[in-house]
Amino acid sequence: MDYPKNIRELGLDQLKEYFISIGDKKFRAMQTYEWLWKKNARKFSEMTNLSLDLRQKLEADFELNSISTDLVQNSADGTVKMRFRTFDNHLLEGVIIPTEKRFTACVSSQIGCSLSCSFCATGRMERKRNLSFEEIYDQVAILNEQSIKSFGSGLTNIVFMGMGEPLLNYKDVLKAIERITSTDSFGMSPKRITVSTAGVAKMIKKLGDDGVRFNLALSLHASNDIKRNEIMDINETNNIKSLTEALNYFYAKTKSAITLEYVLLNGVNDSLQDAKELAEIYKRIPVHTINVIEYNTVDGIAFTKSDENNTEAFVKYLSGRKVNVHIRRSRGKDIDAACGQLANK
Repeated sequence: MDYPKNIRELGLDQLKEYFISIGDKKFRAMQTYEWLWKKNARKFSEMTNLSLDLRQKLEADFELNSISTDLVQNSADGTVKMRFRTFDNHLLEGVIIPTEKRFTACVSSQIGCSLSCSFCATGRMERKRNLSFEEIYDQVAILNEQSIKSFGSGLTNIVFMGMGEPLLNYKDVLKAIERITSTDSFGMSPKRITVSTAGVAKMIKKLGDDGVRFNLALSLHASNDIKRNEIMDINETNNIKSLTEALNYFYAKTKSAITLEYVLLNGVNDSLQDAKELAEIYKRIPVHTINVIEYNTVDGIAFTKSDENNTEAFVKYLSGRKVNVHIRRSRGKDIDAACGQLANK
């Protein structure tokens, strides 16, 4: 029988078949499976309760293309940024954001990004390729280990808000989440996972059709199509009306929480008229929260952060319209780990 070259594509039953086919005991399958998904082995040589000959046989028959830690940076505010290296020598980044009760991992779904949002450092990078589901899983495993080391606690939440557009790597993102939430690995509740999208309407609807149980965040960042077209190219094919319809469809199918993300750009999208239009969008979608985000400056990009007075007035207006709104303060700016800054620096 032919087996996938990537050993992490094999289920437990397939592993049992493999070990029987090479004349070994089928209980080796469970030992190997636990190394892959419980103990998070990233090399066959780490599977120390298997004989040396068997480890060498596995290495000859399969690939275990894991990512490795390339750099760890610590922010003055406690945020930790990790740079990872893939088996084919690409770089990507993930972040741990600690608070008193939560330890959130911000993970990447692509190497680079193809969307070119004009205010984002990652958007200036070329998209090299999608990350495989096991590379996404490895990020979580390594960030979890680092969280335990740095804070004495494993991860409590995961947000897909790192490099790349998750819904343009749909299959592998969902497969990674399936692994992360499985009881034979991390067993994390899907309600503690949020996937953020710049807005791919047809894929938002597909999430609804697939009945996902994780939360969804839309990076809106402008409250009308004219402004959104200017700062987010994706709006030309996924306008606010189409996204509104897609989000309503998603919620009707899943009842999962929806968040709107809105980065305040000085003189661009931070007026009271913008706030009024945003409140109107909020009423058309079953949105749980609007997160108003402080902009983090990026070298070579002219946008600047909205001043405190404008930010307070913007949020006050939304609150007065009975909008559930929160200000998301920047974390990790001193190590280029804040929202929109990930660019392998």
